[in-house]
Amino acid sequence: MNESSNVNKSAEEQEARFTPAEANTAQTFAQGLKAGLPIAIGYLPIAIAFGLLARSAGVSLYVAVLMSLLVFAGASQFIAVNLLALGTQAWEIILTTLVINLRHFLMTASLSQRLAPELSKKWRSLLAFGITDETFTVASLQTPSILTAPFVLGLNLIAYSSWVLGTGAGVLLAGGLPAAIQASMGIALYAMFIGLLVPSLRNGLPVIVVVSAAVALQGLMNWVPVLSFLATGWKLVISASLAAMLGAAFYPEGVES
Repeated sequence: MNESSNVNKSAEEQEARFTPAEANTAQTFAQGLKAGLPIAIGYLPIAIAFGLLARSAGVSLYVAVLMSLLVFAGASQFIAVNLLALGTQAWEIILTTLVINLRHFLMTASLSQRLAPELSKKWRSLLAFGITDETFTVASLQTPSILTAPFVLGLNLIAYSSWVLGTGAGVLLAGGLPAAIQASMGIALYAMFIGLLVPSLRNGLPVIVVVSAAVALQGLMNWVPVLSFLATGWKLVISASLAAMLGAAFYPEGVES
């Protein structure tokens, strides 16, 4: 009799310790961690490559890890390190990375509309910081019952942790690698962009036109004497912006090619 009452008492204490709302929060957070695990695995080698590249460009462990902690944007970080190595001015690097990351405004705005209306701005800001192309894609595929703040937090956290830890590991590994191998890590930037670009080519002619225009404009600015004086950061910003405007003009949204 006493044993039965003790079991019941223990069960009641357990229920009192975790309310249904708290249990649901923990469950959805765990689902977010699980959904983000493949992203974390994919981020790890790229983050290590970034750490190696940063070290080869003369960036310290502290600065490289701090960049991953505060920026958390792979393409922008790769470009920023390359521009730093070229001696580009700080404001040009900031402008270049801003243009590259403008898409995050659209992604976070779209995702914010699907979250609970009562979610505070502080929570929305925190979740927005961790959104990347990959985490946005995974989050967008979730049903309304799954897509909650705890889920997105778990999804972002595991991807973020992988990126930061991979960066630190890359910088530390660089000390034991030959200089030639460290210098070759610059190819990671181009490999990353090709990996992002190739799936987009399935959308057909508009993407091909925009990419071709950007490449042509970049080459034009490098070879035309009147434009060759421009800094690398400016050339990148101008060519990408003009190519995007060209694509928007010839292939407006809602008009099929």
